[in-house]
Amino acid sequence: MPTDDHAPPYHGGCQCGAVRYALAAAPKRASICHCRMCQKAGGAPFMAFAAVSSADFRVTRGVLATFASSDIAERGFCAACGTPLTYRLNAVADVSVTMGSLDDAAHFAPARQLGVEARLPWSAGLAGLPELRTQDWLARAKIGQVGNRQHPDRET
Repeated sequence: MPTDDHAPPYHGGCQCGAVRYALAAAPKRASICHCRMCQKAGGAPFMAFAAVSSADFRVTRGVLATFASSDIAERGFCAACGTPLTYRLNAVADVSVTMGSLDDAAHFAPARQLGVEARLPWSAGLAGLPELRTQDWLARAKIGQVGNRQHPDRET
């Protein structure tokens, strides 16, 4: 659920900034999906989504490219950088946005897990792995500076 200091509209977009979107309502039904399609679509062990009514979703910059990943759904992404942005069931009036594409995803925590039959067996132990902050990893790798080409987490 959103905190009191964070109200609509909510914004998000792709890594390169070519596609941006706005949500006129708070996302609902936040979930993590472990299904094999989500693993392949995200190139990751799972994807995190939150749904809004299609009427509350608006692309504010660029064009959302789509791929019909099955006969029941399509996935939206940025054609320029490949960032996965949406998932939409054909028969439902909602669109789910990838939580990582929200400018401030911390306000919406997943409340359920889907596609658990495909969950990778090692994923349950992720929280117990040793942790390292990015700046510390860069220092250990003797990388002084990184040029960032990523669009900032805000409207520009």
